[in-house]
Amino acid sequence: MTELDTAPAVPTAPEPRPAAQALAEWALALRPTAEDQALADRALLDTVAVGIVAREHHILRVGASLTEAARWAAACHVIDFDDLHMPSTGHLSTVCVPVALATGGGAAAYLAGAGVMARVGSALGWRHYSSGWHATTTSGALGAAVTAAVALGLDADRTARAIALAVPAAGGVQRAFGTDAKALQIGFAAEAGIRAATLAAAGATADLSAVDTWLRLVGGDPEALDLDGPAVPGGLAIKMYPACYALQRPISAVTAALGDAPDHGWNPATVHRVVVRTPPATVQPLIHHRPEDGLQGKFSLEYAVATALLDEQQGFEAFSDEAVRRPEAQRLLRLVEVTLEGPGDSLLSGQVDIEVHTDNGVLTATLQHPPGSPHRPPTEEELAHKVSTCLAGTDVDASAITWEDGATLLRRTLTGP
Repeated sequence: MTELDTAPAVPTAPEPRPAAQALAEWALALRPTAEDQALADRALLDTVAVGIVAREHHILRVGASLTEAARWAAACHVIDFDDLHMPSTGHLSTVCVPVALATGGGAAAYLAGAGVMARVGSALGWRHYSSGWHATTTSGALGAAVTAAVALGLDADRTARAIALAVPAAGGVQRAFGTDAKALQIGFAAEAGIRAATLAAAGATADLSAVDTWLRLVGGDPEALDLDGPAVPGGLAIKMYPACYALQRPISAVTAALGDAPDHGWNPATVHRVVVRTPPATVQPLIHHRPEDGLQGKFSLEYAVATALLDEQQGFEAFSDEAVRRPEAQRLLRLVEVTLEGPGDSLLSGQVDIEVHTDNGVLTATLQHPPGSPHRPPTEEELAHKVSTCLAGTDVDASAITWEDGATLLRRTLTGP
Protein backbone atom coordinates (compact mmCIF):
# COMPACT_ATOMS: atom_id res chain seq x y z
CA MET A 1 0.00 0.00 0.00
CA THR A 2 1.42 3.37 -0.98
CA GLU A 3 1.68 6.41 1.25
CA LEU A 4 -0.98 8.05 -0.91
CA ASP A 5 -3.37 5.18 -0.22
CA THR A 6 -3.02 5.53 3.55
CA ALA A 7 -3.27 9.35 3.74
CA PRO A 8 -6.36 10.51 5.67
CA ALA A 9 -9.12 12.09 3.61
CA VAL A 10 -9.20 15.88 3.70
CA PRO A 11 -12.64 17.05 4.87
CA THR A 12 -14.46 19.23 2.40
CA ALA A 13 -16.46 22.27 3.37
CA PRO A 14 -20.22 21.79 3.12
CA GLU A 15 -21.94 23.41 0.18
CA PRO A 16 -23.47 26.75 1.19
CA ARG A 17 -27.22 26.74 1.53
CA PRO A 18 -28.84 28.27 -1.59
CA ALA A 19 -30.24 31.75 -1.03
CA ALA A 20 -33.69 30.61 -2.16
CA GLN A 21 -33.77 27.93 0.50
CA ALA A 22 -32.52 30.25 3.24
CA LEU A 23 -35.11 32.89 2.34
CA ALA A 24 -37.93 30.35 2.15
CA GLU A 25 -37.08 28.88 5.55
CA TRP A 26 -36.87 32.37 7.06
CA ALA A 27 -40.25 33.34 5.61
CA LEU A 28 -42.04 30.26 6.91
CA ALA A 29 -40.44 30.55 10.34
CA LEU A 30 -41.43 34.21 10.72
CA ARG A 31 -43.56 34.90 13.76
CA PRO A 32 -44.62 38.56 13.54
CA THR A 33 -44.25 40.70 16.62
CA ALA A 34 -46.68 43.42 17.62
CA GLU A 35 -44.36 45.93 15.96
CA ASP A 36 -44.33 43.88 12.74
CA GLN A 37 -48.13 43.75 12.76
CA ALA A 38 -48.35 47.51 13.29
CA LEU A 39 -46.05 48.07 10.32
CA ALA A 40 -48.18 45.75 8.16
CA ASP A 41 -51.40 47.50 9.13
CA ARG A 42 -49.93 50.92 8.39
CA ALA A 43 -48.59 49.66 5.05
CA LEU A 44 -52.02 48.31 4.14
CA LEU A 45 -53.77 51.58 4.98
CA ASP A 46 -51.22 53.73 3.16
CA THR A 47 -50.99 51.51 0.07
CA VAL A 48 -54.69 50.94 -0.49
CA ALA A 49 -55.49 54.62 0.04
CA VAL A 50 -52.82 55.59 -2.49
CA GLY A 51 -54.16 53.00 -4.93
CA ILE A 52 -57.69 54.38 -4.69
CA VAL A 53 -56.40 57.78 -5.81
CA ALA A 54 -55.56 56.15 -9.15
CA ARG A 55 -59.09 54.83 -9.69
CA GLU A 56 -59.54 57.00 -12.81
CA HIS A 57 -55.92 56.90 -13.97
CA HIS A 58 -55.39 55.67 -17.52
CA ILE A 59 -52.92 53.05 -16.22
CA LEU A 60 -55.94 50.88 -15.36
CA ARG A 61 -57.20 51.13 -18.92
CA VAL A 62 -53.90 50.42 -20.63
CA GLY A 63 -53.20 47.63 -18.16
CA ALA A 64 -56.59 45.97 -18.60
CA SER A 65 -54.97 42.81 -19.96
CA LEU A 66 -52.97 42.29 -16.76
CA THR A 67 -54.15 40.14 -13.89
CA GLU A 68 -56.15 41.72 -11.10
CA ALA A 69 -53.19 41.78 -8.70
CA ALA A 70 -50.95 43.33 -11.35
CA ARG A 71 -53.44 46.11 -12.04
CA TRP A 72 -53.77 46.81 -8.34
CA ALA A 73 -50.00 46.95 -7.93
CA ALA A 74 -49.61 49.34 -10.87
CA ALA A 75 -52.38 51.56 -9.51
CA CYS A 76 -50.83 51.63 -6.04
CA HIS A 77 -47.57 52.87 -7.55
CA VAL A 78 -48.48 55.13 -10.45
CA ILE A 79 -49.16 58.22 -8.31
CA ASP A 80 -45.73 57.73 -6.66
CA PHE A 81 -47.16 58.21 -3.19
CA ASP A 82 -46.36 54.71 -1.85
CA ASP A 83 -43.96 53.80 0.96
CA LEU A 84 -40.26 53.02 0.55
CA HIS A 85 -37.74 50.77 2.29
CA MET A 86 -34.61 52.93 2.43
CA PRO A 87 -31.89 50.22 2.81
CA SER A 88 -33.06 48.39 -0.33
CA THR A 89 -34.43 51.41 -2.23
CA GLY A 90 -37.51 49.29 -2.83
CA HIS A 91 -41.22 50.08 -2.65
CA LEU A 92 -42.17 46.97 -0.73
CA SER A 93 -45.84 47.54 -0.13
CA THR A 94 -46.94 48.43 -3.66
CA VAL A 95 -45.89 44.89 -4.65
CA CYS A 96 -46.64 42.83 -1.56
CA VAL A 97 -49.91 44.38 -0.35
CA PRO A 98 -51.81 43.77 -3.63
CA VAL A 99 -50.41 40.24 -3.88
CA ALA A 100 -51.36 39.46 -0.27
CA LEU A 101 -54.89 40.78 -0.84
CA ALA A 102 -55.36 39.04 -4.18
CA THR A 103 -54.28 35.68 -2.75
CA GLY A 104 -56.00 36.01 0.62
CA GLY A 105 -52.74 35.84 2.52
CA GLY A 106 -53.29 38.79 4.84
CA ALA A 107 -50.68 40.42 7.03
CA ALA A 108 -48.64 37.23 7.52
CA ALA A 109 -48.11 36.78 3.77
CA TYR A 110 -47.37 40.49 3.36
CA LEU A 111 -44.70 40.50 6.07
CA ALA A 112 -43.02 37.36 4.74
CA GLY A 113 -42.91 38.72 1.19
CA ALA A 114 -41.93 42.25 2.21
CA GLY A 115 -39.22 40.84 4.48
CA VAL A 116 -37.74 38.76 1.65
CA MET A 117 -38.01 41.69 -0.74
CA ALA A 118 -36.23 43.96 1.75
CA ARG A 119 -33.43 41.45 2.28
CA VAL A 120 -32.94 40.68 -1.40
CA GLY A 121 -32.96 44.39 -2.21
CA SER A 122 -30.40 45.09 0.50
CA ALA A 123 -28.19 42.26 -0.79
CA LEU A 124 -28.42 43.80 -4.25
CA GLY A 125 -27.19 47.01 -2.68
CA TRP A 126 -26.64 50.53 -3.91
CA ARG A 127 -24.41 49.38 -6.78
CA HIS A 128 -27.40 47.61 -8.30
CA TYR A 129 -29.63 50.67 -8.00
CA SER A 130 -27.00 53.15 -9.15
CA SER A 131 -26.37 50.99 -12.22
CA GLY A 132 -29.87 51.89 -13.38
CA TRP A 133 -31.95 48.92 -12.22
CA HIS A 134 -35.45 49.52 -10.84
CA ALA A 135 -34.86 47.79 -7.52
CA THR A 136 -38.56 47.53 -6.69
CA THR A 137 -39.18 45.30 -9.68
CA THR A 138 -35.99 43.25 -9.46
CA SER A 139 -36.44 42.32 -5.80
CA GLY A 140 -40.19 42.64 -6.12
CA ALA A 141 -40.71 39.54 -8.25
CA LEU A 142 -39.08 37.42 -5.55
CA GLY A 143 -40.97 39.16 -2.75
CA ALA A 144 -44.25 38.64 -4.59
CA ALA A 145 -43.44 34.96 -5.02
CA VAL A 146 -42.98 34.55 -1.27
CA THR A 147 -46.13 36.53 -0.48
CA ALA A 148 -48.15 34.25 -2.77
CA ALA A 149 -46.39 31.09 -1.56
CA VAL A 150 -47.24 31.83 2.09
CA ALA A 151 -50.82 32.65 1.11
CA LEU A 152 -51.08 29.33 -0.76
CA GLY A 153 -49.66 27.42 2.21
CA LEU A 154 -46.60 26.08 0.39
CA ASP A 155 -43.87 24.30 2.35
CA ALA A 156 -40.25 25.50 2.43
CA ASP A 157 -39.18 23.42 -0.57
CA ARG A 158 -41.93 24.70 -2.84
CA THR A 159 -41.54 28.25 -1.55
CA ALA A 160 -37.85 28.10 -2.43
CA ARG A 161 -38.76 26.86 -5.90
CA ALA A 162 -41.26 29.70 -6.26
CA ILE A 163 -38.46 32.17 -5.49
CA ALA A 164 -36.24 30.57 -8.14
CA LEU A 165 -39.09 30.50 -10.67
CA ALA A 166 -39.55 34.26 -10.20
CA VAL A 167 -35.97 35.02 -11.28
CA PRO A 168 -36.73 35.28 -15.04
CA ALA A 169 -39.13 38.14 -14.29
CA ALA A 170 -36.78 40.01 -11.92
CA GLY A 171 -36.11 42.97 -14.23
CA GLY A 172 -36.97 46.63 -14.71
CA VAL A 173 -34.89 49.76 -15.33
CA GLN A 174 -34.95 53.38 -14.20
CA ARG A 175 -35.22 54.69 -17.75
CA ALA A 176 -38.89 53.79 -17.37
CA PHE A 177 -39.27 56.55 -14.76
CA GLY A 178 -41.57 59.31 -15.93
CA THR A 179 -43.57 56.94 -18.17
CA ASP A 180 -46.36 54.39 -17.74
CA ALA A 181 -43.73 51.64 -17.89
CA LYS A 182 -42.58 52.39 -14.34
CA ALA A 183 -45.91 51.45 -12.76
CA LEU A 184 -46.46 48.63 -15.24
CA GLN A 185 -43.12 47.11 -14.20
CA ILE A 186 -44.52 46.90 -10.68
CA GLY A 187 -47.53 45.04 -12.04
CA PHE A 188 -45.25 42.65 -13.94
CA ALA A 189 -43.42 41.81 -10.70
CA ALA A 190 -46.64 41.14 -8.79
CA GLU A 191 -48.04 38.98 -11.58
CA ALA A 192 -44.79 37.05 -11.94
CA GLY A 193 -44.66 36.27 -8.23
CA ILE A 194 -48.14 34.79 -8.19
CA ARG A 195 -47.38 32.83 -11.35
CA ALA A 196 -44.16 31.45 -9.83
CA ALA A 197 -45.90 30.34 -6.62
CA THR A 198 -48.74 28.74 -8.57
CA LEU A 199 -46.26 26.82 -10.72
CA ALA A 200 -44.33 25.67 -7.65
CA ALA A 201 -47.58 24.54 -6.05
CA ALA A 202 -48.28 22.47 -9.16
CA GLY A 203 -44.90 20.75 -8.84
CA ALA A 204 -42.71 22.74 -11.21
CA THR A 205 -39.01 22.18 -10.57
CA ALA A 206 -36.24 24.77 -10.49
CA ASP A 207 -32.54 25.02 -9.69
CA LEU A 208 -32.40 26.87 -6.39
CA SER A 209 -28.89 28.14 -7.10
CA ALA A 210 -30.39 30.29 -9.88
CA VAL A 211 -31.12 32.94 -7.25
CA ASP A 212 -27.47 33.10 -6.15
CA THR A 213 -26.34 33.28 -9.78
CA TRP A 214 -28.82 36.02 -10.58
CA LEU A 215 -27.80 38.06 -7.54
CA ARG A 216 -24.18 38.04 -8.68
CA LEU A 217 -25.08 38.81 -12.31
CA VAL A 218 -26.94 42.00 -11.36
CA GLY A 219 -24.35 43.28 -8.91
CA GLY A 220 -25.55 41.77 -5.64
CA ASP A 221 -23.99 39.42 -3.13
CA PRO A 222 -25.77 36.29 -1.83
CA GLU A 223 -23.54 36.33 1.24
CA ALA A 224 -24.94 39.77 2.13
CA LEU A 225 -28.39 38.34 2.85
CA ASP A 226 -29.14 39.17 6.47
CA LEU A 227 -31.84 37.02 8.03
CA ASP A 228 -31.72 38.71 11.43
CA GLY A 229 -33.84 41.54 12.77
CA PRO A 230 -37.53 42.36 12.48
CA ALA A 231 -39.70 41.41 9.53
CA VAL A 232 -38.77 44.62 7.69
CA PRO A 233 -35.37 45.83 8.93
CA GLY A 234 -35.15 49.59 9.11
CA GLY A 235 -38.88 50.17 8.80
CA LEU A 236 -40.63 52.04 6.00
CA ALA A 237 -40.53 55.66 4.89
CA ILE A 238 -43.94 57.24 4.26
CA LYS A 239 -44.16 59.88 1.54
CA MET A 240 -45.63 63.27 2.29
CA TYR A 241 -45.63 64.37 -1.36
CA PRO A 242 -46.87 62.34 -4.38
CA ALA A 243 -43.53 62.16 -6.15
CA CYS A 244 -40.28 60.20 -6.21
CA TYR A 245 -38.80 59.74 -2.75
CA ALA A 246 -35.69 61.61 -3.87
CA LEU A 247 -37.85 64.77 -4.03
CA GLN A 248 -39.20 64.54 -0.48
CA ARG A 249 -36.13 66.19 1.06
CA PRO A 250 -35.56 69.05 -1.42
CA ILE A 251 -39.24 70.02 -1.36
CA SER A 252 -39.17 70.09 2.45
CA ALA A 253 -35.93 72.08 2.41
CA VAL A 254 -37.26 74.74 0.04
CA THR A 255 -40.40 74.99 2.15
CA ALA A 256 -38.22 75.48 5.22
CA ALA A 257 -36.24 78.21 3.43
CA LEU A 258 -39.44 80.06 2.55
CA GLY A 259 -40.34 80.04 6.22
CA ASP A 260 -37.73 82.77 6.65
CA ALA A 261 -39.34 84.98 4.01
CA PRO A 262 -41.25 88.07 5.26
CA ASP A 263 -44.87 87.21 5.93
CA HIS A 264 -46.11 89.87 3.53
CA GLY A 265 -43.25 90.01 1.07
CA TRP A 266 -42.84 86.60 -0.57
CA ASN A 267 -43.19 86.65 -4.34
CA PRO A 268 -41.76 83.86 -6.54
CA ALA A 269 -41.43 86.40 -9.36
CA THR A 270 -38.47 87.91 -7.45
CA VAL A 271 -36.46 84.66 -7.61
CA HIS A 272 -33.53 84.86 -10.02
CA ARG A 273 -31.36 81.94 -8.89
CA VAL A 274 -31.67 78.76 -6.83
CA VAL A 275 -28.68 76.68 -5.72
CA VAL A 276 -29.07 73.07 -4.57
CA ARG A 277 -26.12 71.21 -3.04
CA THR A 278 -26.60 67.50 -2.43
CA PRO A 279 -24.65 64.22 -2.70
CA PRO A 280 -24.75 62.51 -6.14
CA ALA A 281 -26.53 59.43 -4.78
CA THR A 282 -29.57 61.48 -3.79
CA VAL A 283 -30.42 62.40 -7.39
CA GLN A 284 -29.95 58.94 -8.95
CA PRO A 285 -33.59 58.55 -10.09
CA LEU A 286 -34.10 62.23 -10.98
CA ILE A 287 -33.57 61.88 -14.72
CA HIS A 288 -35.88 64.60 -16.06
CA HIS A 289 -34.27 68.04 -15.95
CA ARG A 290 -36.74 69.76 -18.29
CA PRO A 291 -40.00 67.95 -17.55
CA GLU A 292 -42.88 68.34 -19.96
CA ASP A 293 -45.67 66.58 -18.06
CA GLY A 294 -46.70 65.47 -14.60
CA LEU A 295 -45.07 62.05 -14.70
CA GLN A 296 -41.73 63.55 -15.65
CA GLY A 297 -42.17 66.23 -13.00
CA LYS A 298 -42.23 63.51 -10.35
CA PHE A 299 -38.61 62.69 -11.30
CA SER A 300 -37.26 66.21 -11.68
CA LEU A 301 -35.26 67.97 -8.98
CA GLU A 302 -35.67 71.22 -10.86
CA TYR A 303 -39.45 70.97 -10.91
CA ALA A 304 -39.54 69.99 -7.24
CA VAL A 305 -37.88 73.31 -6.45
CA ALA A 306 -40.28 75.16 -8.74
CA THR A 307 -43.44 73.72 -7.19
CA ALA A 308 -42.11 74.32 -3.67
CA LEU A 309 -41.57 77.97 -4.61
CA LEU A 310 -44.92 78.39 -6.35
CA ASP A 311 -47.46 76.24 -4.55
CA GLU A 312 -48.67 76.31 -0.96
CA GLN A 313 -49.09 72.53 -1.11
CA GLN A 314 -47.27 69.93 -3.18
CA GLY A 315 -50.26 67.67 -3.62
CA PHE A 316 -51.78 65.89 -6.60
CA GLU A 317 -52.49 69.08 -8.51
CA ALA A 318 -48.90 70.25 -8.20
CA PHE A 319 -47.80 67.21 -10.22
CA SER A 320 -50.41 67.45 -12.95
CA ASP A 321 -49.50 68.04 -16.58
CA GLU A 322 -50.95 71.54 -16.40
CA ALA A 323 -48.95 72.46 -13.31
CA VAL A 324 -45.65 71.31 -14.79
CA ARG A 325 -46.32 73.23 -18.02
CA ARG A 326 -47.05 76.56 -16.29
CA PRO A 327 -44.81 79.28 -17.76
CA GLU A 328 -43.73 80.40 -14.29
CA ALA A 329 -42.86 76.83 -13.28
CA GLN A 330 -40.81 76.38 -16.45
CA ARG A 331 -39.04 79.70 -15.75
CA LEU A 332 -38.19 78.77 -12.19
CA LEU A 333 -36.94 75.26 -12.93
CA ARG A 334 -34.47 76.73 -15.43
CA LEU A 335 -33.00 78.87 -12.65
CA VAL A 336 -32.00 75.85 -10.56
CA GLU A 337 -28.28 75.11 -10.29
CA VAL A 338 -27.41 71.69 -8.88
CA THR A 339 -24.02 71.04 -7.30
CA LEU A 340 -23.33 67.39 -6.55
CA GLU A 341 -20.85 66.90 -3.76
CA GLY A 342 -20.09 64.51 -0.94
CA PRO A 343 -20.18 60.72 -0.48
CA GLY A 344 -23.16 58.51 0.01
CA ASP A 345 -25.05 55.43 -1.12
CA SER A 346 -28.64 56.34 -0.31
CA LEU A 347 -31.37 58.71 -1.42
CA LEU A 348 -30.95 60.40 1.98
CA SER A 349 -27.15 60.52 2.07
CA GLY A 350 -25.64 63.58 3.72
CA GLN A 351 -27.85 66.63 3.60
CA VAL A 352 -29.35 69.04 1.10
CA ASP A 353 -28.45 72.73 1.19
CA ILE A 354 -30.77 75.23 -0.48
CA GLU A 355 -30.14 78.85 -1.47
CA VAL A 356 -33.03 80.85 -2.93
CA HIS A 357 -31.70 84.10 -4.37
CA THR A 358 -34.34 86.81 -4.63
CA ASP A 359 -34.33 90.53 -5.32
CA ASN A 360 -34.69 91.02 -1.57
CA GLY A 361 -31.93 88.71 -0.38
CA VAL A 362 -31.03 85.03 -0.03
CA LEU A 363 -33.16 82.45 1.76
CA THR A 364 -31.37 79.30 2.95
CA ALA A 365 -32.12 75.95 4.52
CA THR A 366 -30.31 72.70 5.30
CA LEU A 367 -32.10 69.41 5.82
CA GLN A 368 -31.08 65.81 6.45
CA HIS A 369 -34.26 63.87 7.30
CA PRO A 370 -37.55 64.88 5.64
CA PRO A 371 -40.94 64.33 7.27
CA GLY A 372 -42.11 60.75 6.90
CA SER A 373 -38.61 59.27 6.86
CA PRO A 374 -37.75 56.51 9.35
CA HIS A 375 -35.98 59.14 11.48
CA ARG A 376 -39.06 61.39 11.36
CA PRO A 377 -41.98 58.95 11.09
CA PRO A 378 -45.40 60.42 10.41
CA THR A 379 -47.63 61.08 13.35
CA GLU A 380 -51.04 59.44 13.49
CA GLU A 381 -52.52 62.80 12.52
CA GLU A 382 -50.21 63.18 9.51
CA LEU A 383 -50.98 59.69 8.26
CA ALA A 384 -54.70 60.18 8.80
CA HIS A 385 -54.55 63.45 6.83
CA LYS A 386 -52.76 61.70 3.96
CA VAL A 387 -55.29 58.89 3.90
CA SER A 388 -58.29 61.25 4.04
CA THR A 389 -56.81 63.26 1.18
CA CYS A 390 -56.46 60.09 -0.87
CA LEU A 391 -60.02 58.98 -0.12
CA ALA A 392 -61.59 62.38 -0.82
CA GLY A 393 -64.35 62.17 -3.40
CA THR A 394 -65.10 58.52 -2.64
CA ASP A 395 -67.50 56.76 -0.31
CA VAL A 396 -64.63 54.78 1.23
CA ASP A 397 -64.08 55.06 4.95
CA ALA A 398 -60.55 54.44 6.21
CA SER A 399 -61.92 51.90 8.69
CA ALA A 400 -62.95 49.72 5.72
CA ILE A 401 -59.33 49.22 4.70
CA THR A 402 -58.63 45.91 6.43
CA TRP A 403 -56.81 42.72 5.50
CA GLU A 404 -60.17 40.95 5.43
CA ASP A 405 -61.98 43.47 3.21
CA GLY A 406 -59.14 45.08 1.27
CA ALA A 407 -59.50 42.87 -1.81
CA THR A 408 -63.21 43.56 -2.09
CA LEU A 409 -62.53 47.27 -1.73
CA LEU A 410 -59.85 47.33 -4.45
CA ARG A 411 -61.97 45.17 -6.70
CA ARG A 412 -64.84 47.64 -6.37
CA THR A 413 -62.80 50.79 -6.80
CA LEU A 414 -60.09 49.73 -9.25
CA THR A 415 -61.23 46.73 -11.27
CA GLY A 416 -65.01 46.72 -11.11
CA PRO A 417 -67.43 44.17 -9.63
